[in-house]
Amino acid sequence: MGVLSRLGLGLAKTREGLLGAIRRLLPGSRKITPELCEELEAALLSADVGAASVSVLMEAVRESVRQAGEADASSVRAVLKKVMTERLRAGKQAEPVTAVPHVILLLGVNGVGKTTTAGKLAGQFVKAGKRVVLVAGDTFRAAAGEQLEIWGRRVGADVIRHQAGGDPAAVAYDGVVAALARKADIVLVDTAGRLHTKSNLMEELRKVKRTLGKALPGAPHDVLLVLDATVGQNGLAQARQFHEAIGVTGVVLAKLDGTARGGIVLSIAGDLGLPVRYVGVGEGVGDLQAFDPEAFVEALLGEPEES
Repeated sequence: MGVLSRLGLGLAKTREGLLGAIRRLLPGSRKITPELCEELEAALLSADVGAASVSVLMEAVRESVRQAGEADASSVRAVLKKVMTERLRAGKQAEPVTAVPHVILLLGVNGVGKTTTAGKLAGQFVKAGKRVVLVAGDTFRAAAGEQLEIWGRRVGADVIRHQAGGDPAAVAYDGVVAALARKADIVLVDTAGRLHTKSNLMEELRKVKRTLGKALPGAPHDVLLVLDATVGQNGLAQARQFHEAIGVTGVVLAKLDGTARGGIVLSIAGDLGLPVRYVGVGEGVGDLQAFDPEAFVEALLGEPEES
């Protein structure tokens, strides 16, 4: 199954809501009216596209209607596709990393799937021929280290862990030192889930980040925030606060296949200016996909036979 097909299936709930609304509101060459614009706007908001992004999209639709004099479903869809792609490309892209090893720190609240994401990323890097070290920085959840060990055996990555309850910063330091000794290409540092509103927990993350820099100047080279797509706009609040506290370089949007509110992708990239780096559209290792704006928009708004 191709990437576009997987995305199409993963976005089925969001896609059904948006495309269904467009076809229902604009059958054939029906002329768009202010009332229809309001209903289309409501459909976009229900998909959690976010108020700022919806405003930009609707202004583009209205401008297109003003210029053409009328609009049908296909023309509205074309405008939405164009502007959505532009919004998704608004996220600041990270500079290419030349450091070896490339150290990636994973953050997020409880239950978003950080450890699973670390394992899936490790599997993809190993498949690409990279030597990977997984660091079990979640020392508070007893099963987290064991879960990472299982992922390490499954995908062929080394795992560095301490006893449960240990200092996460110390594990992070030892993980980078071990990666340097083993000439690893990638280091993936898992961390404990924490509420973005708790300042003491955020300070602990800052300590982990500082410690990684002591072990290897310039590390971490990426700080990826894992968000649960099913929480919608609450994920946007999480992203904003983690970014302000730690400095996020990219977002991993997990569980996108389980929500009708996949429009959150546009809010993250367009409103916060953070690039979405990966999206999760299923349980398999291959279902965590590098994010491509054109493929995403096509899977969301393309005709059924195209996806």
